[in-house]
Amino acid sequence: MKYNHIFFDLDHTLWDFDKNAEETLNELYHSYQLKNLGLNSADVFIETYTQNNHQLWADYHLGKISKEVLRETRFKKTFIDLGLSPDLIPLQFEDDYVNICPTKTNLFPQTHETLSYLQSKYQLHIISNGFKESTEYKVKNNKLTPYFKNVIISEVIGINKPDKAIFQYAIDKANTTATESLMIGDSLEADVRGALNFGMDAIYFNPHFAEVPNDINWDINHLKELTALL
Repeated sequence: MKYNHIFFDLDHTLWDFDKNAEETLNELYHSYQLKNLGLNSADVFIETYTQNNHQLWADYHLGKISKEVLRETRFKKTFIDLGLSPDLIPLQFEDDYVNICPTKTNLFPQTHETLSYLQSKYQLHIISNGFKESTEYKVKNNKLTPYFKNVIISEVIGINKPDKAIFQYAIDKANTTATESLMIGDSLEADVRGALNFGMDAIYFNPHFAEVPNDINWDINHLKELTALL
């Protein structure tokens, strides 16, 4: 194929955000004894948080809210949605979550095998809308550093996917062009349509087998599929 450079998203594409968050939230549910506050189901707590967090991240991608608003809102809204009085919300919960979750090491199946194969044929890079400290820690802690020439973090450069400017920054950093590059990510708006609107081909990583919109031509359900496609 014509590509020389492949750009990956990190969260929800290589690093299994939902699985790592679920582990962290189960631990915090018990350590904070949330059952005693009236939250009788850890599963319902996690499901409600996940819905809120996904929506807030979608707003963050589009520049509708700041990092601070995202972090201040996601657990507060979750607790209130589940009927907890605002004055009973554990104030340290967000900080503990932010400290613990990035230390988790669940990657999507065959991440290392796939990256190792691709690295032998292409230059690999990450473009993440994640936050600087946690993104850098996840890459290092999961032994992903050797695969990637550049790790581009939106918080560092001040531009979020799907803004065309972050893709321009990425190809300039890699000393390549859009037509020689391929983006792979789980977010239809931030990763796939962001890249396509910039003029870069993109693959939708779709591990949950969601319905694929008509304007998306290329999707995979497992990372290992990339070794056959590329």
